[in-house]
Amino acid sequence: MPEPRGALPPRLERPGLLPFLAALFAAALVVASFRGVGFSVSAFIEGLPQMGRFAAGLFPPNLDRIGAVLVALAETFQMALAGTVLGVVVSVPLAVLSARRLSPHPLVRAAARGLVSFFRTVPDLIWAVFFVVTVGLGPFAGTLALIVDTAGFCGRFFAEAMEEADRGPQEALAALGARPAAVIACAVLPAALPSMIATSLFSLEKATRSSVVLGLVGAGGIGAELEVALTFFNYQEAATIILAIFVLVLAVEQAAGALRHRIIA
Repeated sequence: MPEPRGALPPRLERPGLLPFLAALFAAALVVASFRGVGFSVSAFIEGLPQMGRFAAGLFPPNLDRIGAVLVALAETFQMALAGTVLGVVVSVPLAVLSARRLSPHPLVRAAARGLVSFFRTVPDLIWAVFFVVTVGLGPFAGTLALIVDTAGFCGRFFAEAMEEADRGPQEALAALGARPAAVIACAVLPAALPSMIATSLFSLEKATRSSVVLGLVGAGGIGAELEVALTFFNYQEAATIILAIFVLVLAVEQAAGALRHRIIA
């Protein structure tokens, strides 16, 4: 039946019973989550004076130990860079074994995907504690934790990039009798390389931020300096460390973003 002239088109379709119940359940879950975490606007407003006093205690930043802070900052970046590079190297074979059309056997693919998921599921802070127990305190433990965390992050996205690669060159090489390893090296990896490089740069940004936290459990870097400053209520020195971390993270993000833009362009 044609709609009368001038009538507005329907904006929303009437939902069925199951979609309505699902939306109702989702809304109830959100409300229950707010109640479960004790979300309170009034408590936040009442705490604003304490926030202001804490922020006032951070200024002016104390530059007496700026040399030690810069050394720890350099160590943090070295951890992030080394962990990212080695994590990316580990990710490539894991991604090949995880990709649907590249893995030699479904069981191998399931095992590789399970390992990547396990690396990604366990928080990097837990990996840092594990490696501190294994190799002792210091940046080496933090680097090992970042390698595992990067392998879990990149392994998944590398596998997806390889699965989405153009199949034409792969099929052409296979028809010429090329071995699977040659197909991967000459057709799959070149097609997936831009996406893999972009993912690697995201991983470097992620590792830079994570390496700060790893120092809180003795895994080296500037996080240890920040923990000491906060433990002894030296808030002005903590402000210096926080500003140094901000500059490092911002510089890494800007450099990585510029590189990604050049790759995509």
